[in-house]
Amino acid sequence: MPHKESNQKKSFVGRVVQVMLYVLAAFAGCVIILAGMLLICSPGKPEPFTDEQGRPLPSGISEKIHVKIGGADQGMFIRGRDIKNPVLLFMHGGPGMPEYFIAEKYPCGLEDRFTVCYWDQRGGGISYSPDIKAESITVQNYVSDAVEVTNYLRRRFGQDKIYLMAHSWGTFIGIQAAAQEPELYRSYIGVAQISNMLESERLAYDYMLSRYSEDGNTEMVEKLEQYAVFESDAAVRSFFTSMLRDKTMHELGIGTMRSMKSVFFGVFLPVMQSKAYTPAEKINLWRAKAFLRDDTELIDRLFAADLALDVPKLEIPAYFMSGRYDYTVNHSLSKAYCESLQSPAKGFYTFEESAHSPMFEEPEKFMKIMTEDVLNNKTTLADAE
Repeated sequence: MPHKESNQKKSFVGRVVQVMLYVLAAFAGCVIILAGMLLICSPGKPEPFTDEQGRPLPSGISEKIHVKIGGADQGMFIRGRDIKNPVLLFMHGGPGMPEYFIAEKYPCGLEDRFTVCYWDQRGGGISYSPDIKAESITVQNYVSDAVEVTNYLRRRFGQDKIYLMAHSWGTFIGIQAAAQEPELYRSYIGVAQISNMLESERLAYDYMLSRYSEDGNTEMVEKLEQYAVFESDAAVRSFFTSMLRDKTMHELGIGTMRSMKSVFFGVFLPVMQSKAYTPAEKINLWRAKAFLRDDTELIDRLFAADLALDVPKLEIPAYFMSGRYDYTVNHSLSKAYCESLQSPAKGFYTFEESAHSPMFEEPEKFMKIMTEDVLNNKTTLADAE
């Protein structure tokens, strides 16, 4: 009888081991398949512009390059259907969150009318290197880098002035560059224009608490209350860099896009699916985001600033675009900054169905503004005062 029980135990252990081996083999197979798919989807080249027969347009440009800017190799995608079109420098958000892959997934038509440079800022995206020195990541370096990239584009495309368009974090840097070197730019376009980030975060936090309280979601209320942002500026900064902030903003439709409820499906997967990046570049994009998101110098400077006081005047036309549901960078604060800004021509444009990225959420309205107002130095389509 003991011998029979011993054989049964051995048989049971053998079956368990066999099942575990099957599971491990299946897991390994999935990893291999996913790795193969990643390689297939990652040739590392942006798609060319083509005609109706699929032939590359001779007038078009679609390239990924690295240029020595401020002593560091910095990457950029340059795309447009006609290199004779006006040049536009696009400054992404973050810190450290390039947006070329989002522009791929949600094309708005910008490249039909402009030659667009999607510059990955120092230390971010394809400008990331593990050798980059933390002390080189400063606001002043970002501003001087923007000016140097501008001059590179002016020389390369033979244009005296270019358009400067910035989004979110990029507006904090971009408007400073435009104020310092106005002779380089035709106009400044601020999408989700930062003004006072400390106040913006408090307004966002208050909105989130109210929404979850109204919905009776006590679990989320308790999680948010752990940050107690109204008690100190340090608590606000801590909340800003937390994963909870991104989760709640997207869940409530006040994040990247009103319809984007998940960072995984809305941001992570589009990065992995983009053919413009190599597998290593896709990994580095997330390494860069973590590296820059925790940079205390950048965050401290961002939260210490009040751009209405720091940059009260631009010598070029200014166009501010903002989503009605944007709490990532508060819509009302952006509007108040536009109203106080001194500029030869300025317009504020509210996108009624958008959150933080109106150029991707309402592309037709965005391009109408760009072609009818921005290209003609007008503000006809701006909100009524």
